[in-house]
Amino acid sequence: MKASDLFVKALEAEGVEYVFGIPGEENLDLLESLRTSSIRLILTRHEQAAGFMAATYGRLTGKAGVCLATLGPGATNFVTSAAYAQLGGMPMLMITGQKPVKLSKQGHFQIVDVVDMMRPLTKYTRQIVSADNIPARVREAFRRAEEERPGATHLELPEDIARDPSDAILIPASYSRRPVADDKAVARAVQAIVGAERPLLMIGAGANRKTSSRMLREFVDHTGIPFFTTQMGKGVIDEEHPLWLGNAALSDGDFVHRAIEKADCIINVGHDVIEKPPFFMRRGLRTVIHVNYLGAEVDTVYFPQIEVVGDIANTIWRLREAVAPQKHWDFAYPDLVRSHLAEHLARGIGDARFPMYPARIVDDVRRVMPDDGILCLDNGMYKLWFARWYRCRRPNTLLLDNALATMGAGLPSAIGAKIVHPERKIVAVAGDGGFMMNSQEIETAVRLGLDIVVLLLRDDAYGMIKWKQAHMHFPNFGMDMGNPDFIAYAESYGAHGHRPRSADEFAPLLARCLDTPGVHLIDLPVDYSDNDRVLNREIRELSAAI
Repeated sequence: MKASDLFVKALEAEGVEYVFGIPGEENLDLLESLRTSSIRLILTRHEQAAGFMAATYGRLTGKAGVCLATLGPGATNFVTSAAYAQLGGMPMLMITGQKPVKLSKQGHFQIVDVVDMMRPLTKYTRQIVSADNIPARVREAFRRAEEERPGATHLELPEDIARDPSDAILIPASYSRRPVADDKAVARAVQAIVGAERPLLMIGAGANRKTSSRMLREFVDHTGIPFFTTQMGKGVIDEEHPLWLGNAALSDGDFVHRAIEKADCIINVGHDVIEKPPFFMRRGLRTVIHVNYLGAEVDTVYFPQIEVVGDIANTIWRLREAVAPQKHWDFAYPDLVRSHLAEHLARGIGDARFPMYPARIVDDVRRVMPDDGILCLDNGMYKLWFARWYRCRRPNTLLLDNALATMGAGLPSAIGAKIVHPERKIVAVAGDGGFMMNSQEIETAVRLGLDIVVLLLRDDAYGMIKWKQAHMHFPNFGMDMGNPDFIAYAESYGAHGHRPRSADEFAPLLARCLDTPGVHLIDLPVDYSDNDRVLNREIRELSAAI
């Protein structure tokens, strides 16, 4: 069998459905092998976008998404999406081509050491130097990508190796179960929770798995312990749950942080220090229990006293079985925090200003989106507003990046989400800055016949940095920019462009777009003038008062 055929059969054996990317001449044998396979090639307009799509596929399915690029500039375009998947804990395999390795024909033309380039950005990176090694390399790349903690892997297939014959046999996946936590560690955690006066549960990105979500809901319902989430832990438990205390969109000073200050035991499930700190630990104030697949990575603001390392769902199930509600637990303060948070979240949702107020935008989107609809956020100022104000009803229905926090991922992520879940409503939320970094993928969505909505929040600036600049008392400089006519731009690709003229027009327009086939772009001006007042002063002052 030709090596490229063997490679594709190895991908099929791993259950690969799609390969996202842009092939080059060094991939032509692999491309021909894909043509006659069961795998669908999703041709994109940029390799970075292909990586974002593959990472999103991995995030939603737990199976490694696969993306393809040629050598040199194609491979270097994968760097940002490699970091996106690696830091965000999303399983992904990148495949790149290379010039012949047995006999060079063109010197060093287009050649960079891609394997070494990928080494600090991936869990596993290898050049395939023998066709007979393909089954082992592919199996190991998938195993590494998908095991906890998930992340990015990379394989380089040189064009001469791709043409070599091989009679190697595919290697099937082995049966494997994640190890469970030590009994003594679980017992120590139980002792700390039962003995606490004001226990509190925090849910991070690592808990965003199906079985973990179910066990955590049962744990909360059984014990009555209130909970909050990190940005990437949103939706693990329904945020309409009466024990939800909010999201740690800010690292300090929010209403939820007043409950954290009062808590004497925090059960920290699935937290990863790659996320911005949901709170700052200070010595001697409280016990923090680290519950995760891997041991804690200690830094200056995170140094848990108890670690329960093993399968999260199993650990939470054992804690649920061992922890009964205690009469001495005091949840009066979380109740107070919850009521004040609800009052604050309601502020501004009826604001009629235009350009629109962010809280009104979030509330309108929440009212229009079905509970299983998926929002795919790019990175910008609106991310804080959505993380804090948008209540998720189900896991993985607000896909935001609080790890690499890269711009340009919103639209590709929405395309990946729609491919995984064609039956769901999908909305990409992007600022004008981030949108333009991969806006060409509108053509990809149109070509694929996808039904998605792009909500473009336009402030004609790099709004997040402009806010930081103002907060640090620097003059406005280097942040404002011009934009194209986004309606004409979308329509030039065959998409539908829309521009509401008032705040009241927005929600009905979004609802129509979600119910109308095709790709829709809504050019919505946003008013960020209250960023500093609300996020830096008002929240801190109001929360401090309780």
